[in-house]
Amino acid sequence: MIGTTSQDGRMWRGVALAWLALGLFDATQTVVSMHAMGMEHAWVTLFLVTVASWLVWALWTPVVLRLLRRFPLPARDARSWCLHGVACLAAGAAWAAWSAFLEHTTDPFAYPRGPDPFLPLFQAKFMGNLVGDVIIYGAIVALSITFEARSRLLQQQAASARLAELLAQTRLTALRRQLEPHFIFNALNAITALVREQRGDEAIAITAGLGDLLRRVTDDPDRQFVTLADELSFIEKYLAIQQTRFAERLRCRIDVPAALLRAQVPEFIVQPLVENAIKHGIARRARGGELRVSAAADGARLAIQVYNDGPPLSVGAGEGVGLSNSRQRLHALYGEAQALTLRNEGDGVLAMLVLPYREEP
Repeated sequence: MIGTTSQDGRMWRGVALAWLALGLFDATQTVVSMHAMGMEHAWVTLFLVTVASWLVWALWTPVVLRLLRRFPLPARDARSWCLHGVACLAAGAAWAAWSAFLEHTTDPFAYPRGPDPFLPLFQAKFMGNLVGDVIIYGAIVALSITFEARSRLLQQQAASARLAELLAQTRLTALRRQLEPHFIFNALNAITALVREQRGDEAIAITAGLGDLLRRVTDDPDRQFVTLADELSFIEKYLAIQQTRFAERLRCRIDVPAALLRAQVPEFIVQPLVENAIKHGIARRARGGELRVSAAADGARLAIQVYNDGPPLSVGAGEGVGLSNSRQRLHALYGEAQALTLRNEGDGVLAMLVLPYREEP
């Protein structure tokens, strides 16, 4: 209600200023043109009378706008047209009466014989300005329709933007939550494998570590972004679980400059890359291998690399749920301003993630 009142107040102030500007323009043009033709009138009085004569249309505009809300134009029924026709004639009559009154009482033209009588002035102004009244009334209607259509368009655009934002957030949340059961499933598989191998202490350690990770997941289930420092902390805990399983077969190194730790990244965006490197690389080698996580930035872009030393990718190898999900999230968050690539590098595989560089506020 308060917002509507404020908006209406601004609109009426705008209407008043518009009519004042039109009145000043008309008065200036009238005085200058008559003076240029060598006429002799009471110029100040004529200027003020001409400006004041537009007061009727300024006061009549709210009436026209309210009438348009109740009987909008263009309309199919004759009733609306008739009502607006009557309103136009009434506005013209009011203007003629007011203008005739001002001219009769102030005598702005300074005729030697004095001002003309009111009634002849009224009749002459009313009949002589009928076409002008229709044009002015039509201009008010046209501008009102234009501004109303523009207002509706802006409201629709704002509503569409809010809906698109809500849908995007919902979709991102759904994609993010798809990662959680996927990660938990893999962790439980690791625990099951340790139990079957009768490595109970290691299974207990993984279970405890998994509990720590799940607390991180459930702290803020709708969060989309974290600092790179938080993401790497999550990766370290994840690798600790994996090292309990692989022991000396998994060698890890994280090399990220401290200056980049405030960079914003999507939460859980690095974990699928690390998981993919372990599952399709290190886990397939009897002697295991090394996994390296590094990051660099050039000011506009942040590049995160996850490398494992083999085996290389096979031709036609597909992607798992984690990587496919990550690509969808990245596209939803950044559009084309991101890239996620996997390629063979030397004897190993390099996963490269490129994002716009943004720091935590």
